[in-house]
Amino acid sequence: MPYYEHVVVTRPDISPQQVESLVEEITKLVTEHEGTVARNEYWGLRSLAYPIRKSRKGHYSLLNLDVPTTLVAELERRHRINEDVLRYMTVRVDELSDEPSAIISRKDRGDRGDRGDRGDRGDRGDRRPPRRDRDENREG
Repeated sequence: MPYYEHVVVTRPDISPQQVESLVEEITKLVTEHEGTVARNEYWGLRSLAYPIRKSRKGHYSLLNLDVPTTLVAELERRHRINEDVLRYMTVRVDELSDEPSAIISRKDRGDRGDRGDRGDRGDRGDRRPPRRDRDENREG
């Protein structure tokens, strides 16, 4: 069976327990159709890139699936019907990774990565040059 990574974004006003029950429903559907869920990760309540249905945040969940292609179509059909699901995306991959996703590993690190602490900025908090007087730019 092919491997898939499936990401689901749900409404921000539902609880994490409701998100977990949605993931359990997906897992139940997969196991009924003789597939397997290799791993699931809850990424938490995160900001969206743009508002979707007047929501600026969403609960993100990732599932690694080993399922038949027909089941993916059924899974996506159910997501379209479910009003709690804002967006979903299923991507076919060659193999499933055993290591944690980039989102989870960033949370575990707890630091700002290679960006540094930004302590080298001036009093204004940025690196822009000081503003010039408007009179300097006028001619005549």
